[in-house]
Amino acid sequence: LESYGEGAGNPAGYVHYTKGGKPGYYPPIKGRVGGQIQFNLYDPFNWFPEQGAESKARGLKSEILNGRAAMIGIMGFCSEAKVPGSVPFLHGIEGFPHYDGNVMIP
Repeated sequence: LESYGEGAGNPAGYVHYTKGGKPGYYPPIKGRVGGQIQFNLYDPFNWFPEQGAESKARGLKSEILNGRAAMIGIMGFCSEAKVPGSVPFLHGIEGFPHYDGNVMIP
């Protein structure tokens, strides 16, 4: 998906996200490459209805909050691996790996 977004060319209305476009938007792929591609990458069978602005805003907020929770979680695992006992919940797990290197410079 990312490679398609990078090499999408310049279809009508598509602006790459590094040039001011919308992050996460990929132009429709159906009908490209001489008509050989018959489906779009997202929602190939048009099962999902168009979302309103309020629903999109709620989904974006949920995605950001889930990403933040995931980052906090992975840092908890890194902390416990480097400094045993720093995360009490993980400290009790027998066989939890210890990391001797620098967590920020693997």
